[in-house]
Amino acid sequence: MTNFIRIFILIIFLKLGAPNAHAHELWLDSKEFQPPEVGNIEIELRNGQNFSGLNLPYFNKSVKQFFWVQNGKRHKVRSRLGDIPAMSTSIESEGLVLVVYESTPEIITYDQWEEFTDFIKNKDFPDAKKLHLARGLPKKGFKEFYYRYSKALIGLGHSKGSDSNFGLETEFVAQTNPYVDKPEADFTAKLLYQQLPRKNTQVEVFERDPKNHVRVFMLRTDEFGSVSVPIKPGFDYLLDAVVLREATPQTSNGAVWESLWANITFSVPSK
Repeated sequence: MTNFIRIFILIIFLKLGAPNAHAHELWLDSKEFQPPEVGNIEIELRNGQNFSGLNLPYFNKSVKQFFWVQNGKRHKVRSRLGDIPAMSTSIESEGLVLVVYESTPEIITYDQWEEFTDFIKNKDFPDAKKLHLARGLPKKGFKEFYYRYSKALIGLGHSKGSDSNFGLETEFVAQTNPYVDKPEADFTAKLLYQQLPRKNTQVEVFERDPKNHVRVFMLRTDEFGSVSVPIKPGFDYLLDAVVLREATPQTSNGAVWESLWANITFSVPSK
């Protein structure tokens, strides 16, 4: 991509601004989750709804860390400002590739009370409304910091390998490898927050078929923080879970809430 096109894309992106944080998910996507052989891997940074959305350019101010791991070796994603897709890297060995993206904090202002109540209802925080009012907070004009913790599983060649815990504030850690394990088996993952399992927590699952039709359903983690997802051959999956907590004065910069969004994407090979 030429520098002129990069600059043009960035200008448009900055003028339009980032979409509303709570009306959209952010995830790592790929047109090919399981390339048949080694070579160039492209990872898209997507923002949208129902597993479909805008392919965002790489913007270094939005990135706290962005890296990929294969066979225990960690590599920093080296992208230039404005690159689309956000990652395009040549990988010369087979095996499971783990791609991890952590954003810098961004802020959202709730101009309407319904925006907040819709969000907490959708993400399963039944006590948040009562807590908000008990803290004496206003019903509009209040702010929230949000953070993104996204992971993608890419099966390169034989696709052997396993996911790891990268010590993110919140993250999914896959317990199974969808490219190697039997497709009739469920995909299982552990959901962590501050290195502890999140028990009885809502997990939103987006299931995308080969024709890009998406089904959304809800699951819950068990007493060990694990979730078991029934999967289908030839389908792509996005798992999402959110932490909502009171903002601390040291980091709030005027925000009264903080949300932390964990997700993981992968595909299931066709039979």
